[in-house]
Amino acid sequence: MKLTSKNPFWKSYGATVLLLAGLVIGGILGVVLKDGAGVLRPVGAVFLNLVFVLVVPLVFFSVAQSMIVLHKSGVIGKVLGAAIGIFLFMSIVAGTFSYGLMSIWNPFADIVQNNAGAGISGGGLLGEGIDIGDAVVSAFTVDDFPLLFSREHLLPLIIISALFGLAVAYIGEKASMIKTFVDEGGAVLMKMMEIVMKLAPLGIGCYFADIVGNLGGQIVGDYLEIFLVVCAACVICYLLFYSLYALFCRIPLGKFWKEMISPSVAAVGTCSSAACIPVNMTAAKNLGVSDRIVDGVIPLGTNLHKDGSVITSVAKVLFALYFFGAAPHGIGAALLVILLAVLESIVVGAIPVGGMTGEILICAVLGLDPSFAATLLIIGTICDIPATLLNATGNLVATLLVHRTTSAVS
Repeated sequence: MKLTSKNPFWKSYGATVLLLAGLVIGGILGVVLKDGAGVLRPVGAVFLNLVFVLVVPLVFFSVAQSMIVLHKSGVIGKVLGAAIGIFLFMSIVAGTFSYGLMSIWNPFADIVQNNAGAGISGGGLLGEGIDIGDAVVSAFTVDDFPLLFSREHLLPLIIISALFGLAVAYIGEKASMIKTFVDEGGAVLMKMMEIVMKLAPLGIGCYFADIVGNLGGQIVGDYLEIFLVVCAACVICYLLFYSLYALFCRIPLGKFWKEMISPSVAAVGTCSSAACIPVNMTAAKNLGVSDRIVDGVIPLGTNLHKDGSVITSVAKVLFALYFFGAAPHGIGAALLVILLAVLESIVVGAIPVGGMTGEILICAVLGLDPSFAATLLIIGTICDIPATLLNATGNLVATLLVHRTTSAVS
């Protein structure tokens, strides 16, 4: 099979294959070179710095543009309210279930704790000696405008960007030049990030080589177990929870799973939620959903609703906490993990070529060195296929639930 840009397999999986190849080569070099693998770290640092420079303007343009598109989507009134509520409900269910599963099947317990260097600082929600109220305020807001332009304050930036986009949308024609600036600026930034991410196999590979060189080959086995538990969580949500949602919508399971085949195959075959929009629309209409709901909710859900990404994000947050010796305990910690995972999935959805934006957000909220985002990106890469399967098919299920709930209150 010839691997070219025109080959369907390579078009869908080329970037993932190259990144996995970089991780494998980096892991081997780390095992062989051990402490000597540190010589490769500067290459990884150059790549990370390029990403860090772009992430703040990319978040601003992408979130603002998403709000403008949302305002013009035609999904209004009770349909929009039902859609947002169901997106959040399904995401929280997926996050809660995966957190519970990972508490029972814990792939993080043996992860090496390494508090030297880039550890948990005093700036995040887990900082020592910080009042939780003050920590939440500092995580969601800043007290001076220039502070927004820092990757350490992504949450406040997201909030202000969303307000900016909504304001532009509401003003309408008077802000047409600003809307054009947001559209074109966003396109330029996404293309820039797309170019930088082509260096990811080299940059992340070198970074991973340094990690393995310092921590040993055990970290590779930890990643494999994380992949297995994420796959298990995705499969259970896919087969059990989605069947229960279908029954709630009064759809016979035979009919439901017959229509789920095409979106499922498209998700695995393309590894892209956006590519599944047409087949999701067709499946939803075949299941009796009105055109108005289908045409508005499915594109919206593709950006804002990703159950698979939530499950993967739970694994990322837990990995970070265990890695730095801050294993979560109690309901408060569980809520932090789940809500942060849901938020990260929304951010990833709003930024199609986000380039570690979600991982950087996790680091910012937890008070970690931003370079640790590269370590979390590895989890997202190896779990991409099961997560995409759930992201794409979950969007179809959410549309059915919106139709059911809005019809019930009509």
